[in-house]
Amino acid sequence: ASGSKGKAAARAKQPHPSGDKRFEVLDKTLKRLRYAQDALIDALHSAQDIFGYLSEDVLIYIARQLKLPPSRVYGVATFYHLFSFTPKGEHTCTVCMGTACFVKGAGDILDAIAARYNVQPGGSTEDSKLSLNSARCVGSCGLAPVLVLDGEVLGKETTETVFTALETILSAQPALSAQEAGQEVNT
Repeated sequence: ASGSKGKAAARAKQPHPSGDKRFEVLDKTLKRLRYAQDALIDALHSAQDIFGYLSEDVLIYIARQLKLPPSRVYGVATFYHLFSFTPKGEHTCTVCMGTACFVKGAGDILDAIAARYNVQPGGSTEDSKLSLNSARCVGSCGLAPVLVLDGEVLGKETTETVFTALETILSAQPALSAQEAGQEVNT
């Protein structure tokens, strides 16, 4: 048993070749999970929380750390809808494509957003400001067509109201830290 503990400790101490410190955080999670192969989904969730999405490098790293074939890790990650393989934008817009929403024009809204912001569903804009997604149903059929903008459900939308909402959030300036604002920071 002490031999397996030594191997796990050695595995956790090896820095990732990229030098990315986020792998150290992932290593702590994997150690907490005891490098158990049956904790793969937990490991993937943690990795997505840490990195924002699951890159090929992260999937391979998890496979090696858990001693699983990369195909198994990739298969599990692609099976579940909530895992993302592309970096997410600063803001997220999800258009409901359920029957009620689709009949009331959700497809046109999705196409209009994609064209105006040059982003395909499942992707992000070049400047990483906006991620566009579609969902089968968000469960607000009485408000069709519906979209979820940064977690807020918006109902009875039109292309114009969607563009107004998107322009509002995309043009909002993030709050500056004291350092960014040029103020002296006491340390």
